[in-house]
Amino acid sequence: MTKANPFQDSALTTILVVSDLPKSKAFYEYVLGASIFREYGGDSIVLEFLGNWILLVTKGGPTKDKPNAEFLPPIDKNKVSHAFTIRVKDCQNSYEILKARGAKFITPPFTNGAETRCFFHDPDGHLFEISEYRG
Repeated sequence: MTKANPFQDSALTTILVVSDLPKSKAFYEYVLGASIFREYGGDSIVLEFLGNWILLVTKGGPTKDKPNAEFLPPIDKNKVSHAFTIRVKDCQNSYEILKARGAKFITPPFTNGAETRCFFHDPDGHLFEISEYRG
């Protein structure tokens, strides 16, 4: 196997399919504090969040370069195939701030040993975790 790097000077973007772009934009910008980098034609928004790129897009069908793929928002928020974990310094404090901004948590922070964590969803059901580890 060659040691060449196919991703030199590249960046990873996570694509999230959303059902209501203005509602999701407000959530990511005002609740999570993401920065709007660029908006495209009313059907996609590029965000910078914690040093990462998130692309919010509306649903869409197959295209010539992805002929069998359909982009849809989560159908059931209780069946997770993708989630975000945000490591925080103080889970209780982050929970209080995000809750005050409108994040709807599944439970309050739960401590298990050296870790305290809790989970919330974006408006379409994409799962987020905030986690504090005291190791």
